[in-house]
Amino acid sequence: MGTFDAVIHNAGVYQTNAQQLLNVNVLAPYILTALMHRPDRLIYLSSGMHLSGRPEWTERPTYSDTKLHILMLAKALARKWPEVYANAVDPGWVPTKMGGAGAPDDLEQGYQTQVWLAISDDPEVLVSGQYFHHQKTVRYNPAADDITAQDRLLTECARLTDIQLPIGRIF
Repeated sequence: MGTFDAVIHNAGVYQTNAQQLLNVNVLAPYILTALMHRPDRLIYLSSGMHLSGRPEWTERPTYSDTKLHILMLAKALARKWPEVYANAVDPGWVPTKMGGAGAPDDLEQGYQTQVWLAISDDPEVLVSGQYFHHQKTVRYNPAADDITAQDRLLTECARLTDIQLPIGRIF
């Protein structure tokens, strides 16, 4: 695939079964991250709904669980890959096919934060393990900081995919 400066993990599903939620929202970003050349920046799309997610691993997650797990993945990578800026973003409830035409948030602000994290050299961007909404760090579920839960997530993703996340420096 070559080398990337930044990768935005933007795929996600909402109204589907637990297996699809797990596969698309958690396992797909894990697999892509594990298999690609390590980029300088990783951006994962979470959601404000992660606040009601459970950090415990389950093979039958809710949407909220998967969005907490993707934040936990970003935080685990920030810890394990200190040379990479790995962060998560809440784009807001925006008017998309998934969010619906009546979604109240600003679509443009939703994607601007992703672009900002991918290309800016602002000091606010050169951080890792953070959770952003509209170009600001914001409150998140403190369970995402649980290192034991993060490591369990990585272990379960590796078990289910038979793909190990490379740990240590890779240049």
